[in-house]
Amino acid sequence: MSGRLERDALFPTLLAFTVHDIKNSLGTLLELIRQFSAKRQTETGDLGLLEFEAVRINHSLMQLLVLYKVGAQKFSLDIDQCAVLDVLQEAVDQQARLSTLHEVELRLDCTDELQAYCDFDNIANALAAVLNNALRYTRQTVLVSAEQDGDYLQIAIEDDGTGYPPHFLQADLTNAAELDWVNGNTGLGLYFVSVIAGLHKNAGRCGYVTIDNSSRLGGARFRLFLP
Repeated sequence: MSGRLERDALFPTLLAFTVHDIKNSLGTLLELIRQFSAKRQTETGDLGLLEFEAVRINHSLMQLLVLYKVGAQKFSLDIDQCAVLDVLQEAVDQQARLSTLHEVELRLDCTDELQAYCDFDNIANALAAVLNNALRYTRQTVLVSAEQDGDYLQIAIEDDGTGYPPHFLQADLTNAAELDWVNGNTGLGLYFVSVIAGLHKNAGRCGYVTIDNSSRLGGARFRLFLP
């Protein structure tokens, strides 16, 4: 019995190592795809879609690794002051290929002066995951914006699609048990960004995430609040 318990306890660590190895292999695959695309000097829709799907899998694996480290108390944020526009631009750049493939207008609205204290890489990657979802379900336009909202920095991603389904709107985004493991869209990206947001703390305030269908463009609206 004790041997089984030891194996069960070891499984999350083995899974994390396996995910890490797969992520490294995907990184190599992505580089080969980009080199092949550069040699051809043209990009077909199929090749671009292949690169996009590899990036998407890579993001999911990165999220799983971070969530594992958070659960195992082996994760810490790298907080620093940065220009919010730089964070948003990084997220947008990661998804620019997809917006081109889907012929979606990707708009960015943020002043040069707006600053934030946050983990640049994790916030940018989390926003890229949400932006990826918006680009997949929008019709023509996605708007990424940021502004100061009282004691919080508010970052919004809005689209002109059909909006979030009811089960997403009703779910507690901070509770992994409420992820939709039955249907194709689990909500892992939203859960991931909720966890990362909650780790950002300042003066007794914590970051958080909200979603609704009150986009200025008529579809879904995601909002990240950082203290």
